[in-house]
Amino acid sequence: MSQQQPQIHGVAGLKKHDIKVSGIVFMLYCLVAAGAFGIEEMIPEAGPGMTILLLCVFPVIWAHPISSLVAECSSVMPSEGGVYVWVKEAFGEFWGFQTGWWATVSTYITNGVYVALVSGYVSQMMPMSPIADQALKIGMILIFTIVNLLGLKEVGQVSTILSILIILAFMLVAVVGLCNWNTNPVEPFMPEGYTFVDGVGGGICIAIWMYCGYECISNMAGEVKNPQVIPKGLKIAMPLIALTYVLPTLGGLCSLPAGSWENWSTKGGFNSDSVGYATILSDNLGGNIGTAAGYIFLVVAIISQCAIFNTYLASGSRGFFVLADDHLCPQFLVKVSKNRGVPYVGILSLSIVTYILCQSDFTTLVSMEVVFMLALYIILPISVIKLRKKLPVEERKKRNLYIISGGNKALIYYCGFPIVISIFALLVNGTDYLATGLMALCSGPVAYILFKKGCGGLALTDAKNNPLNGFGLAKGDTVRIGAFAVFAGAMAFFGQFWLRWYEISYGQWGPEDYDVFKNCIPQVQNALAIGGAILIVFGAILFFIGKKKDAPVPDHELDVEATLNKYLMEEKTETFFD
Repeated sequence: MSQQQPQIHGVAGLKKHDIKVSGIVFMLYCLVAAGAFGIEEMIPEAGPGMTILLLCVFPVIWAHPISSLVAECSSVMPSEGGVYVWVKEAFGEFWGFQTGWWATVSTYITNGVYVALVSGYVSQMMPMSPIADQALKIGMILIFTIVNLLGLKEVGQVSTILSILIILAFMLVAVVGLCNWNTNPVEPFMPEGYTFVDGVGGGICIAIWMYCGYECISNMAGEVKNPQVIPKGLKIAMPLIALTYVLPTLGGLCSLPAGSWENWSTKGGFNSDSVGYATILSDNLGGNIGTAAGYIFLVVAIISQCAIFNTYLASGSRGFFVLADDHLCPQFLVKVSKNRGVPYVGILSLSIVTYILCQSDFTTLVSMEVVFMLALYIILPISVIKLRKKLPVEERKKRNLYIISGGNKALIYYCGFPIVISIFALLVNGTDYLATGLMALCSGPVAYILFKKGCGGLALTDAKNNPLNGFGLAKGDTVRIGAFAVFAGAMAFFGQFWLRWYEISYGQWGPEDYDVFKNCIPQVQNALAIGGAILIVFGAILFFIGKKKDAPVPDHELDVEATLNKYLMEEKTETFFD
């Protein structure tokens, strides 16, 4: 009589899937793009010419560097949790937790947006009662929860089908638009009276949003039998996404009447006076065919939001799961289903939170999420530089792993652009976004202290390499928390000087230009100045006391061979270069 195998939970209990490069490409397409929806808001904000410029330049200075950084880390550390694991390996438990917290909480915040958008699109096709609206939301969440509970392979299969439908639809838009070229698509370059700074400021945050999400695929790397397909998929997905943005937008701007660029909107073409990608089909094809094409494109918009929700449910559900596996979150989150090998508690919890949040006004929540995202894109490049020192390129080459070409000098480009652009975006997004985002950012250290003391952290499994200080935190955490406070305080204190000039003296923004704090922006800027100064002083005191009483453990000499084996022990069928 055979003995029944005990149930394994945590990362070790996940089922591995034979996912091909194409599956990774289409999951990435859904995570980052799922069509060009969203660009409609950039056109009237930045101008037609500036929009096309940003869509063409950002793949070079933003998407390519970030996707390459993710590809390099995914090749050498293809572990469940992605960016969290890379930052933890580079800078330790505290900073790893912050990164995992930012990435996971941002997914929890935004996933409800996609469900609410589907409800909004469907209501344009048919009237819905409140009960019907709730039934639609529950149905959508339930369907894709079931898909995710079946496993990552099924998520990839659904993503492939939905991606192909979306790509075909936008190809049709591009072809119809370009074949009906009748106006200059980049004229005017910017709205009348705009300076170059105004144009960039009006479009940069949307451009960042449209080209972000490449790192999310790494959250599921531990479930891929051959993780070297992830760097390959990144190299294909990035230009595919850029083309999906540029060509349909160019086709729309060149085929619609001059001056119509001011009326572009995400609601455009769907029974409204606004202009959108559906308008390109309805106006240029005309008659019943054009009307039918407009409705078909509304269905594509619904498919797009479903595709994004499906993949972010997969990616986001792994965040707290991996933190719990390192004893940095409650242990019930490490539960893995016996037959399918998926983190079902993480999937179900994200689905429940999504349903709750999709009933809400997202304005304040999304303003918090933007800062989480930009903070992640600042720490990721810094981690890549540190990992280059800890895991030398020469050792990686011996294993045929993907490495960004060009040596250390190339890292100035690959790491410098994301950091500079992220900081700039933090400062042009508005006082409301900076204030709410920094408050949300400070939730990270608070959550870390609570979970570290309540769950034990890495010291439970490796006390020798993760010793505790007198407060029950990791040794050196006083210094790290102090450094965090100084950074957050500096962003608030010095940022408010810039914002007073950029928004008030230079831009003459009014209450209508803000999403939150509309009528009390001067008071918020004063709070940033006072709060920032307090955080800087508090952080500096913690930092210097920590240096004397709680100095971080010096980096020990790393066993490179053992570390690489630890992350590369997954079953493989080929190397990156095969």
